Amino acid sequence: MASNPPGKCCTVGVKHEGTAVGKIEKINDFRIYYSYPQDRSTENAVLVITDVIGMDFINAQLIADQLAANGYFVAMPDLFHGDPVKLNPPEGFQIMEWLKNHLSPTVDPIIESTIKEMRGKLRCKRIGAIGYCFGGKYVCRWLKYGQLDAGFTAHPSFVEKEELEGIQGPLSIAAAETDHIFPVAKRRESEDILLDMKVPYQINLYSDVEHGFAVKADLSKRPAKFAKEQAFLQAVHWFDEHIKGGQ
Repeated sequence: MASNPPGKCCTVGVKHEGTAVGKIEKINDFRIYYSYPQDRSTENAVLVITDVIGMDFINAQLIADQLAANGYFVAMPDLFHGDPVKLNPPEGFQIMEWLKNHLSPTVDPIIESTIKEMRGKLRCKRIGAIGYCFGGKYVCRWLKYGQLDAGFTAHPSFVEKEELEGIQGPLSIAAAETDHIFPVAKRRESEDILLDMKVPYQINLYSDVEHGFAVKADLSKRPAKFAKEQAFLQAVHWFDEHIKGGQ
């Protein structure tokens, strides 16, 4: 395995302030958050694959809107059919019990339908994907020819070795210095895997932050705020090169 299963650190963090400007629609039987760039173009797109807190989390919506402000059409589906994990859940919450109802057989069809909608009705020509924690697994699973054109993941969780070995497009990773889900050994294992592959890759390590920093960082702490902002810019620059620049 290239990263460990989710743990308690995947559910804790700080809610950010701001007003979302996107809109929520429906595809098949699930909801999806859309955010458009100023010119309303859907040519260059980003699929946001959330962490376990889900698409209704204001932090995730603000990230989607920031991507749109950088010139990308953004789609962020509800991966959990209205059953996300609550931020900072009560003592006794067992994430592995929750996870039993949200494994690949239920998540993959949502990703597949979203990509199909983006490439079809929405006329997206090139699609990148961002996966935070839980979502990192699905960036790797769907980073294939004809599906996703480039991927970015921050502090990924439960990515199988074979999933990382199976990617067919450029991948950028933002890692935290302190992360029991994506620790040093798993990070180096991932680097070794990528070294043997013929795809562009990038691994950036951010000091003084923990798992979840790219979405749920405490912005009152200067190192955390800096790392969160830099990880976001890492994703934007990656997509500027491999989505906008890959045409």
